[in-house]
Amino acid sequence: MEWGQDTLRAGFCHALSEMYKTEVPLYGDLVDLVWKADAEAINASRKLGGAGMIDPDEVLPSRNRVERHGAIRLGTAQELATIRRMFAVMGMYPVGYYDLSVAGFPMHATAFRPKTREALARHPFRVFTTVLRMDLLTERTRDLAQRALKQRNIFTNRLVALINHAEVQGHLTSDECKEFITEGLETFRWHSKATVTMEEYKILKAEHPLIADIVSFPSCHINHLTPRTIDIDLVQKMMQDHGMPAKERIEGPPRRAFPILLRQTSFKALEETVYFRDSNNTYVKGSHTARFGEVEQRGYALTRKGRKLYDDILARVSKEAVETGATSDKYEEILKRHFEEFPDDKFQLQEQNLAYFCYQTTQKGKDGLGSKTVSLSQLLADRVLEYEPITYEDFLPLSAGGIFNSNLGNTSQSKRLIMEADGDLDGFQQMMGTPMIDEISLYEQMQKDSLESCRAKLGLTAIVE
Repeated sequence: MEWGQDTLRAGFCHALSEMYKTEVPLYGDLVDLVWKADAEAINASRKLGGAGMIDPDEVLPSRNRVERHGAIRLGTAQELATIRRMFAVMGMYPVGYYDLSVAGFPMHATAFRPKTREALARHPFRVFTTVLRMDLLTERTRDLAQRALKQRNIFTNRLVALINHAEVQGHLTSDECKEFITEGLETFRWHSKATVTMEEYKILKAEHPLIADIVSFPSCHINHLTPRTIDIDLVQKMMQDHGMPAKERIEGPPRRAFPILLRQTSFKALEETVYFRDSNNTYVKGSHTARFGEVEQRGYALTRKGRKLYDDILARVSKEAVETGATSDKYEEILKRHFEEFPDDKFQLQEQNLAYFCYQTTQKGKDGLGSKTVSLSQLLADRVLEYEPITYEDFLPLSAGGIFNSNLGNTSQSKRLIMEADGDLDGFQQMMGTPMIDEISLYEQMQKDSLESCRAKLGLTAIVE
């Protein structure tokens, strides 16, 4: 493997996916099912019916076929700071801050991912990384969690040495890249032997099941890997038809002709055998539920204006759903009805500045327009420019919360206290040792860069929006 952040990221993602397939065979089944669903969706859209199956690899962008996002849960500042350095070697940076207390979880998060359009196109692997908030735990649980976490090291010594080496040298050799992947996988590997006793596990779980998942094991095991689909409604139906334990509803906005942000579904977490130490220091058999399979469909990235409209609509949906005690089906109706207010038309999304787009010149602009100032709307009306949506690469905390909740069973006594907490961006950034990157600013910059490229090609003084 030749050194290069994109190549290393792709190699790591592939190795992680292969490891997870052996650990959770149902995940492999899910990847196969998504491929079939995409093929069916392509066939349906081309109205070919039974005239032969189209291979999605032939018609979908290559990045769509390798798309994965992983999710891990960390316990300490040292773990977060080290994982940040590990991901940086692979060209992945902390984008966005997610306060999960709004969904009743004593955690906050970021997504480590590539920043540029080019790097995302080459390999879009991202890892949603949550960290336990000790300040939201009761004193007894906090003491137990801190004691247990202090005893573990989720990184091999060799991995830390390779991270140090990459930071100093600025590159890794081919052999070092292979070693980096092998050593890095150990951080995410599943271990069936817990580091706490059964009694301690029960205390942690009673406060919140995710606390038990974070604290009780010697690694920050991957709790899901997520393939991307072009038709999540079809995947949901196929999961149910194949007898997979699919969650009841798809999280995120309703189905649209022009999808926005992110829609997610999953199969429910598996109950897995775990061995806990007893008072005689021998292992006794128990079980733990944490790892599941998720699927996502990504839509357009929204502007700040678009995101405000989305959040306002969602707040009204939640209010009505709570007031009417809505069932899952009724919730879908409420969601669909309120979202009629959000334009489902590419032209309107662009014109009303609700979504971000990349602009490019057409044949009409090949000879340039000379040094003058022209409005964007005029260039579009004259068909000198065309545009395509920028894909949303990030996450929705309430959707993540919905997925987590569907995998947890009963909610805990501390949930109400957690939901009354505020976010702690400053604390998170201090733990990580670096500032967060604002995701909307990245999309905004991509759009600006595309317009600047068009301006230069057309020889214009300025393009005014």
